[in-house]
Amino acid sequence: MPTMADVARSAGVSVATVSHVLNGTRPVLPHTRQAVLDAVDALGYTPNTLARSLVTSRTRSIGLAVSAISNPYFTEILQGVEAAALNAGYSLLIADPHDDPAHERKVVQLLHERRVDGMIVAPSADPHDLLGYLGRHAVPTVFLDRVLATGDRAAGAPHLDQVTSDQSTSDQSRSGPATSGQASTDQAHLDQGFDQAGFDQAGFDQASFDQAGFDQVCAENTGPMARLVTHLAGLGHRRIGMVAGLPGLSTTSERLAGYRQALTAAGLAHDEDLVVSGNSESAGAERATAALLSLAAPPTALVTANNAMTIGALRALRRQGLAVPDDIALCCFDDFAWADLFSPRLTAIAQPSREIGARAVQVLLDRLATPGRPARTVRLPSAFVHRTSCGCPEDLDRAGGARPAVPGGRTEPSALSEKGTTS
Repeated sequence: MPTMADVARSAGVSVATVSHVLNGTRPVLPHTRQAVLDAVDALGYTPNTLARSLVTSRTRSIGLAVSAISNPYFTEILQGVEAAALNAGYSLLIADPHDDPAHERKVVQLLHERRVDGMIVAPSADPHDLLGYLGRHAVPTVFLDRVLATGDRAAGAPHLDQVTSDQSTSDQSRSGPATSGQASTDQAHLDQGFDQAGFDQAGFDQASFDQAGFDQVCAENTGPMARLVTHLAGLGHRRIGMVAGLPGLSTTSERLAGYRQALTAAGLAHDEDLVVSGNSESAGAERATAALLSLAAPPTALVTANNAMTIGALRALRRQGLAVPDDIALCCFDDFAWADLFSPRLTAIAQPSREIGARAVQVLLDRLATPGRPARTVRLPSAFVHRTSCGCPEDLDRAGGARPAVPGGRTEPSALSEKGTTS
């Protein structure tokens, strides 16, 4: 097997120069670099990554802990992470925590023991042990999709250090967050989130969390969910049900906040009976939807808070013999490849899943390059994808004009874009 010394002799350079070319540790003249690369190809040289890691204390590997890898949303995030990591010369070690706090702590420790340079983690609803482990071992970590926060940050309000993408989408809502007091009151029955007591139990207070340098990358949630509900209210719906996600997740609390903000803006009452948890999975959503349909005054429209729950809701509607949108309108958070193939086609919020994965890798690499940099949260915009399950006609966007209202309702202008503060 050829060695680095063999490459150096073939290229007519020193071993140090070969090392600089292969590791990118120092600029090398273009013709010298090309000579080294030609020698590598000619000899079939493969760097000894184990030996290099012993010298540099880096393995050029990233640990990814994401639950429900079979979920199309997380599958696309994984593709974004993998492509960005490979492009940067990093390998990927993947584990599924199964949204179980004890298993989450175990798989993160196993990844850490494999000496990954850093981790990207989609945390569970109760990540106290996870935070304690990562903090004690100073593991460079980016939290993905679900943010960890205290106080008003758990209710969907931005943190002062938040960094927001400047990318915009024409069909996207970015409504401002509710005040922390309003949000905490509105979410009491579902938001069992990451509060200050939780941090204290894990040995972390807010200052410790910020000092640990945990970065976060996620999509906007509050504004886009409000966009769906506003659209349904604009069609004349007055009883809009919500199948919410797993209590304790920031995605659940933020989307619930958006739902309630839109109701308030539309002058609609907050009926607690119209909000049921589907626990972020299909079977739970099927039960939750059945419960909503059994009400004395069932909803005339429904929003689901993720793609798995959309499938469960559709199953429940089919069991009841209800047609979408003739009997009940449906809008969903999370677009997926076959949403456009349903009949009717699903009106949805599309998250930039691949970009979320790629951005998480970049944020982690920034952390590895500058360990002492301030922690940051990056939120990427989500897009409103207008189709027909909401009750709008197939050719609406091509023809323009106003959307039809449900009986006794009002119409909504055809312009889809909204402006506001970032959720």
